[in-house]
Amino acid sequence: MQVAALQSMEDEPVIMEEMKRNRIEGRAIPLRGDDIDTDRIIPARYLKCVTFDELGAYAFYDERFDPDGNERPHPFNDPKFRGAEVLVVNKNFGCGSSREHAPQSLMRMGIRAIVGESFAEIFAGNCTALGIPAATSDSDGIERLMNAVEADPAASVCVDLESRTVSIRDDDLCIDITMPESYRTSLLQGAWDTTAALLANLDAVRAVRQRLPYTRGY
Repeated sequence: MQVAALQSMEDEPVIMEEMKRNRIEGRAIPLRGDDIDTDRIIPARYLKCVTFDELGAYAFYDERFDPDGNERPHPFNDPKFRGAEVLVVNKNFGCGSSREHAPQSLMRMGIRAIVGESFAEIFAGNCTALGIPAATSDSDGIERLMNAVEADPAASVCVDLESRTVSIRDDDLCIDITMPESYRTSLLQGAWDTTAALLANLDAVRAVRQRLPYTRGY
């Protein structure tokens, strides 16, 4: 049962305030290149993990390290972008397989929002299910944002889902963003984590179960 089903009940569903994603602020990291697929984001050999907890260490592993474990030039290895929370990308980011491990690995590296020219549909949905906005802007806006971040890696970037904008250096640069309205609404309302919503509304779920003849008695 999803949140939408709970909304048909007499009582309004419980939504946790800490789940809301109105504004995400932090330093940014630019990652240039089109069609960066999920196999590049997290190599397939790491999909056999039992939990997602350690995946952050393996994001872009084959691009960040050579076969001997030595660092290659890569934005995620660059000290000036260390600790960045907003990832800026180009076209068709997250294409390829539908593996949830890709956004999981980025989240566990500290990424809290992604802004790009376009995303693979399943990847964007997986990001939303983790509370990570995947917002798009036109190529000119993304290029300007990447240039600004590269020129000033310490600058604070704000992804504002209410105003549908991304700004840097207190609005020194501001671009419009968009995303599917259903994703934006779920992030703004804090309803993106359906498991947490079910647990928060467990009494209501049990009440509905007792009313339904095909679930009663289990």
